Amino acid sequence: MQTYWGIDLGGTKIEGVILSAPSPDAVVIRQRIDTEAHLGYQHIVDRIVLLIDQLKAETGYVPDRIGFATPGTLDPATQTMKNCNTTCLNGQPLKQALLERLGTSVELANDANCFALAEATLGAVPEVVPNFQSVFGVIMGTGVGGGVVIRGLDGRPFVINGLHGIGGEWGHNILEENGYDCYCGKRGCNEQVLSGTALQRFYYEQSGEKRKLKEIVERHRAGIDPVASLTIDRMLEYFGRAISTITNVLDPDAIVLGGGVSSIDELYTEGVERIKKYIFNSGVVHTPILRPKLGDSAGVFGAAML
Repeated sequence: MQTYWGIDLGGTKIEGVILSAPSPDAVVIRQRIDTEAHLGYQHIVDRIVLLIDQLKAETGYVPDRIGFATPGTLDPATQTMKNCNTTCLNGQPLKQALLERLGTSVELANDANCFALAEATLGAVPEVVPNFQSVFGVIMGTGVGGGVVIRGLDGRPFVINGLHGIGGEWGHNILEENGYDCYCGKRGCNEQVLSGTALQRFYYEQSGEKRKLKEIVERHRAGIDPVASLTIDRMLEYFGRAISTITNVLDPDAIVLGGGVSSIDELYTEGVERIKKYIFNSGVVHTPILRPKLGDSAGVFGAAML
């Protein structure tokens, strides 16, 4: 039986899945173990191998190939990892190490790319645009990222990793001139404006009170907190501006939102209205802005679909 193997390498957990078919309903087994990243790069590789050995032992299956969702990207030029928030991975030849330890073909992609691939093939997109040519996946959570999925000439969707391995890195375009410093070295990146962390920070700086994003949204809807409303209105305005850059450059058939911020209903109504102000299409937006369907399964399912 053909099987689809995916590993989602996170900072705190490593998740593995085996699918018997390209479907979220075809899970043979799904397991998680702690990453234990504080013990270093080599230990993370050991933990990945341990999880895959466990999957083999419990199912009797042996993979022909394995897809990996990673918290950074593999640099095509150096074949080492970069831009990983699990910093001990940066500069390391993770793909080569996995090839040597596992003895099977492996494919690596950034976790945002895997999110986009999962939602494009198994999640929200097929129900709305089954014959899409391109899809952009947006992550707005603790951080902000993105991924691009294109349908190939053979009809199979694939992720665009890009010449530098940074395809879809929407989170580090400058959105707010002279905004907050970003760890990437720039200021005012999308991540420093639209992430849940950034929204809570803005509210705190304006009000002097620390509140979770969920409470800020609730207070805005209740009409009892002008700073909460300022925070949400600012988010919607910058969301419209940032999404318009995606539509102006790629003009995808669908955009799927993910991460904790994507649960805010106003993004799918007022947020779309704000896109109209900036899109290079006379204020007309036909692009479906979709809610995610797969939740925290997207990373590991996307890895399997690689």
